[in-house]
Amino acid sequence: MTGRALHFVFKVADRTKTIKFYKEVLGMSILRHEEFTQGCEAACNGPYDNRWSKTMVGYGPENNHFVIELTYNYSVENYKLGNDFLGITLKSSAVLENAKNLDWPIGFEENVPYVTAPGGYKFYVLDEPQPLDKEEPINHETAYGRIAFSVLTTDLKRYQENAQNNQYKILTPFVTLDTPGKASVSVVIFADPDDHEICFVGDKEFRELSQFDPEAEKCLNKYIAKDEARKLNK
Repeated sequence: MTGRALHFVFKVADRTKTIKFYKEVLGMSILRHEEFTQGCEAACNGPYDNRWSKTMVGYGPENNHFVIELTYNYSVENYKLGNDFLGITLKSSAVLENAKNLDWPIGFEENVPYVTAPGGYKFYVLDEPQPLDKEEPINHETAYGRIAFSVLTTDLKRYQENAQNNQYKILTPFVTLDTPGKASVSVVIFADPDDHEICFVGDKEFRELSQFDPEAEKCLNKYIAKDEARKLNK
């Protein structure tokens, strides 16, 4: 069994218009719906202690598709949209046609069309056939990267121990890395169930290492020039 992304949650104020958008414009299906009489202990419906509902929509079953969760609070008539969500990109040759047929506005950003759900959430549309339903094994090839988090340096060994106890693959056990002329930083690196690399870095030392260097661009350009000179001499 591997870890996977499940869904993105939107709070919606107009459930009728919202469902119309996801079904008739985006072409998604209603996958499940649940009603609750009081607020969720995990704040699934936000900081509201009232009746609410959850509706899952998407292009296929939740067991092998990333889907959308629509949270509806009966007592809330509107939500203020922040800047934490920029948009979701879909591949579909039907969405724009659906929007035109329903007179649903189509916008453009840098020549990329998008449609906006009630509440202001944007869906960018790549006008090409929707991918077939199939699961492919993850292949990181040689250009793979990793995500890094800073934590208390004194917690790094505990993170490593927790990872080992939960049978995560340790890629780099606790080690202190030197950077010439700068601070030394301790790290622990392990992999999630899909072999994505996760690096935990000691925060105090990393803050010292990551101070802005006004000479950085000059130094980079010097070595780029050497690279270009080597190419010319080949």
